[in-house]
Amino acid sequence: MKHFDLIVVGGGPAGIFAAGFAAQMGKKVLLLEKNRRCGAKVLITGKGRCNVTNSEEDPRRFCDKFGRRGKSLLTALYAFSVQDTIDFFEQRGLALKSERGGRVFPDQGNAADVQKVLDRFISESGVVLQTQCEVKELLFQDDKISEVNTSQGSFSADNFVVATGGLSYPETGCTGDGYDWASQSGHKIVAPEPALVPVKLVEDWTTELIRFNMKNVRISLMQAGKKLDERFGEAFFTRHGIGGPIILDMSAAIRDALKKGAVQLQLDLKPAVDEDLFDKRLQRELAAQSNKNFSNALGGLLPKDMIPLFIRLSGIPEFQKCHSVTKNERKNLLNLFKRMELQVSEITGFEKAIITSGGVALNDIDMRTMRSKKVENLSFAGEMIDLDGPTGGYNLQLCWSTGYLAGISLAT
Repeated sequence: MKHFDLIVVGGGPAGIFAAGFAAQMGKKVLLLEKNRRCGAKVLITGKGRCNVTNSEEDPRRFCDKFGRRGKSLLTALYAFSVQDTIDFFEQRGLALKSERGGRVFPDQGNAADVQKVLDRFISESGVVLQTQCEVKELLFQDDKISEVNTSQGSFSADNFVVATGGLSYPETGCTGDGYDWASQSGHKIVAPEPALVPVKLVEDWTTELIRFNMKNVRISLMQAGKKLDERFGEAFFTRHGIGGPIILDMSAAIRDALKKGAVQLQLDLKPAVDEDLFDKRLQRELAAQSNKNFSNALGGLLPKDMIPLFIRLSGIPEFQKCHSVTKNERKNLLNLFKRMELQVSEITGFEKAIITSGGVALNDIDMRTMRSKKVENLSFAGEMIDLDGPTGGYNLQLCWSTGYLAGISLAT
């Protein structure tokens, strides 16, 4: 049986960093990956562009994005910062650029170029890489992990890092094995749930608008007449519902609210204009087209693709003359613009989830080193940990930072 200083299970972003940086510090490292090559999930992040990090450089403001438990990420983020991530890729020939919302992408390349940098990092660091190698079990001796049993034999090591990811995008090999191993070794697992997911709606007309991207809109989460959450930004309709950055970021709140009862979304297409002012604009548009059909009044207010739907939802006949639109009809039209109500049926599952919420409880991890508090020679990194943030590069930065910290902590 081959013996190593460190075995890392999982060749995603966190596992690659843990293995690579430990190897750079002179450790003999084995990286085990069940897929044909590492970084399968990297290839599909950011719609194939790979949003490698977020340009928010203040560690505390960055950690605030992860909610009240986000401060537990501070040590890892100080150890390997946003700027460290940018430098890592740019020093290896991949120029980056910051876009709307601080999202950092490859300047000219895409996710495949990010994966190539990571592949080269593994090779140049001297990591022993074993792909198409599925870990069957972790074997214990004297309350420590002694070896791993895999589809390609058994391997032993002094220390181990589990960075197998969550349950999202199961086609990339994320099957939750790491959660099972952690649970079996005495760690508390916060129930994994899909996070950053599109939402399914009761309305069946969304398929008519799948080509339309809604920018600068406001969406409110409503339950029993109470506003639970509100986001401003970009969204789009899908064949079965609604998605986009603000929906993804709100999906956890929607998921939790659905457990308590019916949920609605209110869409404000014109959030920059208050209701009274927009009502006056509607009156002007109708007056300007006074003797023309109602359908002519919407051209200056809506993209062409949305006009047929608005005519239908408003209940105003398309050939009705604008001068005959009543006050109540205009009020219904105003509501469509300012508070279109959408009935949520469910959130989508792990197959569409960008990340997994839940994982190994933070109380069971020394977040200063990423070491387990239950098993002396075990560490966790990346999506295994019960921390998740919004869209925009935050979750990949969590992987880079915790992977780095896990690797160097075990190598020193």
